[in-house]
Amino acid sequence: MPIITSSQTQPEYDVAIVGSGAGGGQMAFTLTMAGLKCVMLEAGRSYVPETQTAMFHRPEHVPLLNTPTPDKHMGFTDATVDGGWEVPGEPYTQASNKDEEKFWWWRARMLGGRTNHWGRMSLRNGPLDFKPRSRDGLGFDWPIGYDDVEPYYTKVEMLIGVFGTNEGLENTPNSPAGVLLPAPKGRASELLLQKHAKKLNIPVISIHRAVLTRPLDADNIPAKLFPNNPKVQKIVGDSMRMRAPCFWATDCHRGCAIRANYQSTTVHLPPALATGNLDIVPNAHAREVILGKDGKAKGVLYIDKTTGDEERVKAKVVVLAASSGETVRLLLNSKSAHFPQGIGNGNGLVGKYVMDSVGTSVGGQVPILENLPPHNEDGAGGPHFYIPWWQYQEQLKGKLDFARGYHVEFNGTRGMPGGRNPLSDELGKGAYGTKFKEEARRYYGSNVGYTCRGEQIPNDDCFAELDPEVKDKWGIPVLRWHWKWSDQERNMAAHAAKTFTAFIETMGGTVRAQKKAAIENGGRVIHEVGGALMGAEAKKSVCNGWNQTWDVKNLFLSDAAPFPSNADKNPTLTIMALAWRTGDYIIEQAKKGEL
Repeated sequence: MPIITSSQTQPEYDVAIVGSGAGGGQMAFTLTMAGLKCVMLEAGRSYVPETQTAMFHRPEHVPLLNTPTPDKHMGFTDATVDGGWEVPGEPYTQASNKDEEKFWWWRARMLGGRTNHWGRMSLRNGPLDFKPRSRDGLGFDWPIGYDDVEPYYTKVEMLIGVFGTNEGLENTPNSPAGVLLPAPKGRASELLLQKHAKKLNIPVISIHRAVLTRPLDADNIPAKLFPNNPKVQKIVGDSMRMRAPCFWATDCHRGCAIRANYQSTTVHLPPALATGNLDIVPNAHAREVILGKDGKAKGVLYIDKTTGDEERVKAKVVVLAASSGETVRLLLNSKSAHFPQGIGNGNGLVGKYVMDSVGTSVGGQVPILENLPPHNEDGAGGPHFYIPWWQYQEQLKGKLDFARGYHVEFNGTRGMPGGRNPLSDELGKGAYGTKFKEEARRYYGSNVGYTCRGEQIPNDDCFAELDPEVKDKWGIPVLRWHWKWSDQERNMAAHAAKTFTAFIETMGGTVRAQKKAAIENGGRVIHEVGGALMGAEAKKSVCNGWNQTWDVKNLFLSDAAPFPSNADKNPTLTIMALAWRTGDYIIEQAKKGEL
């Protein structure tokens, strides 16, 4: 059961999964290991990182020196082969003409979805993140708590490989002993910030990232994940042995031919395919969920992009894991006599309460980092250190003018130069020849940058709906986005900018770059969640605590669409943990004949 065409699908499957990223990949892994026959529909092309990644291009040899283009929004080396904020033939619209009220919707049209290019930050939500309304009276509580998800965080970390340290900080959960891989040493700029941030009483610690710093323990981890199942243990162990540890050479956004970092395409899908229980249909653009006369899901109607024809797959269970925006679109377009406004939308909540991470950044130049000796600081293709939110108690006491937190990511290295001018125009002014080379060596690596990744509180002004007129090239109604940041997020961004300025000045540097807009547009951080709220009551939510839609009991949502809140932690680890948990529930319910 490999990667196939529409004509090769089976008459019926146990489960149809829409989407192949973090949620879809994890769901396929969980279900196929239990013996369920699954079909996965991917709206984009097939993709094989081992042979199709640009990770071995030297920076100066990269086309256009990695300059973004309309069809490669993050440059040639970004692993997103097809997709981005604009996809030909697949538009979306905006409800407002104001720039600050526009939502930038990123879609990865390729096998593995966004897992191919993400930053691999793998941060657990803490206990407070599951019950935010109980703490500050804003937004929504999750119907589940940290204890419900913790075992699955641990399973995911063991499977994908996450490096980091346990620091015991408030609402920044530790992993069980022996689960995390060794953390890489900090770079010069990270160690410098760690030293000077102590003066501001701000913790700078190792970040948790899904990158292998040593080989996974393929002899023991599979047995812990799948006790009493030697066949599955062998499949998972063999897949783990195909992964090599990082050799600190290229940016993780390029994808990884040696499987050192986590991608659905290198970690979840190979062992799922090896079970013989998974068919993958690429270029399959899902249009709607098919319902039977009994009101249960019967499969998925999709467009075969290679032929333009409508196709169907039948399944006993349907899982939507297409990304929160695309899942919302599918639910709204799945109209029938049972659900004239779309599945799950009888209470009008589908598409409501979409969230993204709050983003703002400040950069500067630090003289103490000038004239460093040449050395390799490429590292694990992303930050080694970060700053978790540290002012929970101040917020509890009402000392801040925003209710939720943010974490800080940063950059500043002497990595391999990319062929571009290593000097800003101001620093290199008047220098040429030998003098220019001297100035380049002096300043290269002395620039630093700090970025906020903060929690947005869900509000009534951030939602998606079907555009009443615009359709994509296949005649499917597209999404129209509404977006407004609240004072909560604007105040957070202002606090972050002030804090970042203090970092730079405390290290003896000067601020040299700051975003003109105080806060990034919605969608620019590519952390959109929500739109199909998880809750304890059917009248107030779209699905229950098992990601199971209230209206259709054999329809599950396995991406970030059900998130009732968007903690300052990157959402991917939580997507996978919930997908594994939901997969176990599907297996249990299927055995009971409940689906």
